[in-house]
Order: sequence, then structure tokens, then C-alpha cells
Amino acid sequence: MAASSMSMQNLLGRLNLTQVAAPVLILMILAMMVLPLPAFVLDVFFTFNIAISVLVLLVAVNTQKTLEFSVFPTVLLVTTLLRLSLNVASTRIVMLEGHNGPDAAGKVIEAFGHFLVGGNFAVGIMVFLILVVINFVVITKGAGRVAEVSARFTLDAMPGKQMAIDADLNAGLIGEEEARKRRTDISRESEFFGSMDGASKFVRGDAVAGIIIMLLNVVGGLIVGVLQHNMELAQAAKNYTLLTIGDGLVAQIPGLIISIAAGMVVTRVSDDRDIGQQVMGQMFRNARVIGITAAIVGFLGLIPGMPNLVFLLLASILGWFSWTMMQREKRIVETPVHVAPAPVQEALEASWADVAPLDVLGLEVGYRLIPLVDKSQDGELLRRIRGIRKKFAQEVGFLVSPVHIRDNLELKPNTYRILLKGVEIGQGEAYTGQYLAINPGRVAGTLNGVSTKDPAFGLPATWIDAAQRDQAQAYGYTVVDASTVVATHLNHLILTHAAELLGRQEVQQLLDHLAKEMPKLVEDLVPKILPLGTLQKVLQGMLEEGVHIRDMRTIIETVADHATRTQNADDLTVQVRTALGRAIVQQLFPGTGEMQVMSLDPTLERLLTQAVAGGSENTSFEPGLADTLIRETAAAAGRQESLGLPAVLLVPGSLRLLLSRFLRRTIPQLKVLSHNEVPEARIIKVTSIIGGRT
Repeated sequence: MAASSMSMQNLLGRLNLTQVAAPVLILMILAMMVLPLPAFVLDVFFTFNIAISVLVLLVAVNTQKTLEFSVFPTVLLVTTLLRLSLNVASTRIVMLEGHNGPDAAGKVIEAFGHFLVGGNFAVGIMVFLILVVINFVVITKGAGRVAEVSARFTLDAMPGKQMAIDADLNAGLIGEEEARKRRTDISRESEFFGSMDGASKFVRGDAVAGIIIMLLNVVGGLIVGVLQHNMELAQAAKNYTLLTIGDGLVAQIPGLIISIAAGMVVTRVSDDRDIGQQVMGQMFRNARVIGITAAIVGFLGLIPGMPNLVFLLLASILGWFSWTMMQREKRIVETPVHVAPAPVQEALEASWADVAPLDVLGLEVGYRLIPLVDKSQDGELLRRIRGIRKKFAQEVGFLVSPVHIRDNLELKPNTYRILLKGVEIGQGEAYTGQYLAINPGRVAGTLNGVSTKDPAFGLPATWIDAAQRDQAQAYGYTVVDASTVVATHLNHLILTHAAELLGRQEVQQLLDHLAKEMPKLVEDLVPKILPLGTLQKVLQGMLEEGVHIRDMRTIIETVADHATRTQNADDLTVQVRTALGRAIVQQLFPGTGEMQVMSLDPTLERLLTQAVAGGSENTSFEPGLADTLIRETAAAAGRQESLGLPAVLLVPGSLRLLLSRFLRRTIPQLKVLSHNEVPEARIIKVTSIIGGRT
């Protein structure tokens, strides 16, 4: 006995109250349909139903984002089922005890049947029908339509939103965890509106069921009262009709409240404020509009025959509110800002302090873009640039210099430019408060706005207003804000010029960082065996071809192994690339699948090999051969990219450096690999042969 008691206590201890609450509530609701309930218990459940509906409404009003109340469709179903169960339970007690008087079904039904409608069943029927019509025809139908349209547009906009998340992730603006959370939110949002579309049908069905139940209760009450309890027809009609009206009202009023909550949830726009703050912030912020409204209402109040007192009282309140707002705005504008005069300084002699070093990376913006980079205005671009530098360091392998940001009044207001060591390497335009809708190649429609091109990748794009954002996403555009446009362009240029950003100072910092784990290896290599400048050239050669240098341990060990035999940076780069072959191939072809690459025709390959063997890596090509090589390689690279594959040319090791330097000038997206860099386990599939007609 003691053992069984202990096991029961352990079981109860493991059960969580929140886990058993929902099943118990559902079982209680279903039990109400079958088991007879006393009038007092029925009063308790009716009161509970009203309290739940008010609670749901208040939660909906104070919800800032739709997904914060994602359980609402389930709540809608449970509350509808609760009302129907109460209707069944109350119908049973009305039919059984209705002949005993108006309080036979409990105090709540009596209060709604007498107090709210004054004991007049005709008035009660009209009020009940009006509530049903409002709930069924207006609120529920409208909320269901909004949920249906929102579900469709949310589903259509999913590809564009996913691409926007991928763009932010690739630009380093967000991390993997944030990207995963955003993708989950998009999926949950589409599921929510789809569920709301279906759940609204339950409320509409509940309204229809309420009308049918009312008619059955009235007719059934007359039959039971007259035939079974020998009541007079008038008395039976009064008793059972008032009970039925009270029963209907006590169910329909919570249903109406739940429907209003549903409408608020599906019609609101996501914001950082709740509904009350949005309404006050957007409707009652213009003093002039409120003043004009007060004047119109006051004019109506002066017309003879109108309720003058009410109109004039309301006009006075609105006028006072408008005057108060105007005075507050006037005080803000007229508040003088005392600026201390700049002290007059005597001219100083020139010194070396006047020679300022050039910034490695610079960003200049027009005056309309200053809010994006102003700390006092919480400039979003500053945070994004920090994210870009962090992501670059994590992926590429070294930390780039900070980006020096300043305004330039010589630029157009919406123009920005990016500088590398004082020289412009990129320029573009951005419009604060607007969004750039980028056409990824498959969109369902056109947009009204300023046509342009994405400054980072040259894709066709359109600057649109915020009101068109959802429409653009539904069409399949990738929609980004102004700060994302600038940040993506900056990130692209940093990756493109990574080799130039790796100076000797950055290389020394890399070595210092590596020396914390392998001090002896770094000490023996630089500068005892290899100068720092040669190591810098090796790393720059890797970065010029888009190879990351995160694996500095392998790089240093490989250079240390071969530096005693050669000090040539190109030869050392070949050895390092061979050692990093698995990582290079993985960067281009993730996973373990086959590598679909381009290759040279054997005749052309033999011709080029002989030319290199007889000369140097700077061997020049015969003009006709060079033109054919460039043209066919560009065409093959284009076919690779159209299939979603990287443009990779696989050649012998002796030709890799020569072809990479020659072809990279005209085909920057091309990557040239040597056979030595491909791991033995990888399967190679040649998709194009270059020079077959040479």
C-alpha cells in the first residue's frame, strides 16, 4: 500500500499542470454535452466562458506581432466548443425545469433574460438576432476573408522572404541562428493565417447553430410546457422564450467578443507597439486635423434641431485637445538651442600631425543618408557593418580594417561611395524609408517606382515605397531596405578586394594570433626561414582567387616544409593550394557529390603545356588562340551558371597559374583548379570541353 502511494505521488510529481490542463478542459467540455448539470454549476461555466472571452480580447489587443498569439486558432476552436456544450447543457435544464420559473436555469441566464432586455421576450429576440447578424455577417465573415487573403499572400511571398534572409545571411548582417529563426517565423506565419481561415468557419457555424438552437428551444419549450406541465400557452411562451433568449445572449455575447478579437489579430499590421498605441500614435497625432474636426462638429452643433449640447461639448473637447497639441509643438520648435561660439585660434605652424594616413576602407554618404550612420539616431548601417567585419573574419580568416564613415556634401543627397585607400571602388544610391525590390529573374508582375540596378550584383531592381513591400514579396522580388543595400554592396567589395586588404600589419596580427597556440612553428618560420613579405604574397595569391585562409595552421606548416627549397611566392602558393585542396573543393562543391567541371581539349592542353615548358608563367598567347580560349571559356562558364553550378575549369598543375591569371581578367567568376588539388575520393564529371575546334 505504501509502495503504491509512493508511486502515485511520483507520477503526480512528474505531471506538469500545464500539460494536463488542456486535456482536462476538453474532457469537461465533452462531459457537459452528456451529463446533466445543476443550475449553480451552469452559472459557474457561463461566467467562466465570459471571463475567457474577455481575456482573449485583451490579449489580442495587447499583442504586438501576430505570431505572439499563434495559439489563437486553437483557442477559437476550444471556446466555440465550450459555447456549444453550454448550449446543450442549458437546453437540457431549460426543457426539464423551465416550468418552475425564470430562474430555473440559473441566475446568469435569468439576468441576461430580464435585466438586459427588460423581461420583454420580443425585445430579447430582436437583440439576439442583431447580435447574431453582427457576429455572422460582419465581423466573422470579414475576419475570415482577411485571413484567407493573408494566407494566400503570405504563401506567395515566402520565396522572396526566404531570398531576403539568405541575402542578409550571406552579407553577414545576421547569423545562422537568426536566419533559422526568421525562416521558422515565415513558416509559422503562413500556417497561422491558414489555420485562422479554417477556424473562422467554426465561429460562423456557431452563429448559425445559435439561431437553430433558439428556435428549437422556443418550440420545444411550448410543447413541453403545454402538453407535459399543463401550462397556459401565454405563460409557457413567456417562461421558455425568456429562458431561451437569456441562454442565447449569454452564449452570443462571448462569441461576439471572441470574433472581435479574431478580427483584430488578422487585420493588424506587425509593429513594435500594441493596437492601442498604434491607434493613438497614428490617428491622434495631427493637431490640425483634430482642430478641423472640432470645427465641423461645432458647426453641426449650432444647427437648430440638432442635439446642441452633445455636439458642442464634443467639439470643445476636441478643440482643447488640438490646442494643447499645438502649444506643445510650438514649445518644442521655439526652444532655443544655445551653441557656444567656436574659439578663435591662432594659426599654427604646419607639423607632421597634419599628415593624416589614408583610411584603408572608407564610406562616404550624402546628407540624406546620414541617419543610416548616425549613432544618435540609432543608425542601422553601423550595426550591419560590424556584422560584416565579424562574418568576414570568421569565414575568410582575417580581420579587415575598420570602415571610416563620413558625410560628403559634394555627393548627391542619396549617393554613397566606397573607398579603398582613398580610391573609389564602388558607388550607388540608396533612399531612406524606401525599399529596393530586386528581380532575381522570376517575378509575377511589375512595380511602380524608380527603376535601377542592384549596386552589388547589377540585377534589375526598383526602389519602392514601404506600402508596396508586401506586394513586391508576393510577386517574388527580394525586398531589402536602404541600409541592407549599402551593407551588401560593401560586403561584396570587401570580398572582391580581400587580397588588397591583407597588408603586412594584418599578416603580422595573424601570426601573433597563431603564435598563442603554436609559438615554436611561427618563430621558426618568420623571419628565420621566410620573410614576412613573401608570406604576405602567398596569402594574397590565395585571396585573389577567392580561397579562404582560415586554416592558417596548414598554410604555415606547408610553407615551413617547402621554404628551405624555394623562396618563390608562386611556387609556395602551388604547394599551399595542394595542401588545402580538400577545403578549396569543398568551398566550390559542398558535400561529397560529383564535381561538374569544365576541361580543356587534349590538343589545346598539349599545346599550352609545351608553350609553358619552353618559356615561363608569363608566356603570351597567339592572338587567335587567346580570343578562342576566352570566348569558349566564357560561353561554357555561362552555361554552368545557368544550371546553378560554379564555373570551374580543371587543368594540369603546370597550366593552372597561367590560365587563372589570363582568364580571370575577363571572366572574374571563373575558378581554375589543378588535378593535384582534387581529393582522390571526389568524382569528376566534365560538362564542357574548351578548345575542341582549335
